[in-house]
Amino acid sequence: MSVVINTNYAATVASDNLAMSNSNLQKSLNRLSSGSKIVNPSDDAGGLAVSMKLSAAANRSAAANSNIGNAVSFLQTQDGVLKVAGKILDRMSQLATLHTDVTKNSSDTANYGAEFDQLKTELSNLAGSKFNGISLFGSTNLTVQTNEDGSQSATLTGITLSGQTSSVSITDLSSITDAIKGVATDRATNGAAQSVLGFASEVLSTNQTNLQAANSRITDVDVASESTQLAKWNVLVQSGTAMLAQANQSAQSALKLLG
Repeated sequence: MSVVINTNYAATVASDNLAMSNSNLQKSLNRLSSGSKIVNPSDDAGGLAVSMKLSAAANRSAAANSNIGNAVSFLQTQDGVLKVAGKILDRMSQLATLHTDVTKNSSDTANYGAEFDQLKTELSNLAGSKFNGISLFGSTNLTVQTNEDGSQSATLTGITLSGQTSSVSITDLSSITDAIKGVATDRATNGAAQSVLGFASEVLSTNQTNLQAANSRITDVDVASESTQLAKWNVLVQSGTAMLAQANQSAQSALKLLG
């Protein structure tokens, strides 16, 4: 093999190998310190694009689930009012029955009528109840998004409490019993909506978990595997540095010939 001065092929090769090893070492350090396999877009351009979409979908699922939780709270508040309305109507039906007692004088029946009227006013007040500024009762249906892309929804049927109770009269027991039946139906409608939203929430939670798991497989670094790579590149950097120094010394043999 020729002995030359201008070109040190061994040192050049050793330098290239050292640069490559050092670059890979830095990548391993960045991955382990960040916990992500994709530190720069160039690490996995396609994977980064997929990861962004999966992450956004998971976040939308969480947001939709939050909306469903608020809708359930709305329904629970509505049902609480309906439950109280049912109790009031039950008492009103008792008063209507007591009002027909032939042993009661006009003063007694007037007292029953006074309580009945106050309870009817309270029913009217309940009909105006609101949840975060949104009316609990009305003829307008509410639509709740039940998936992350907005393609599915559930309808909360509008309940008009005043329509069930405005016509009740102490002298017409059937109007009160009809109102009780109406409130019972409203509570059943409310319960069905809560059930639907509960299942929708469960699906969203499952989908969010699966989306996060899929995204993790793309972006999250395998610490055990990457630690092994770190050790490998660390050794190669150290050995490459030593060999580069050795290669640089090999040119010194030419000086002996010149002497």
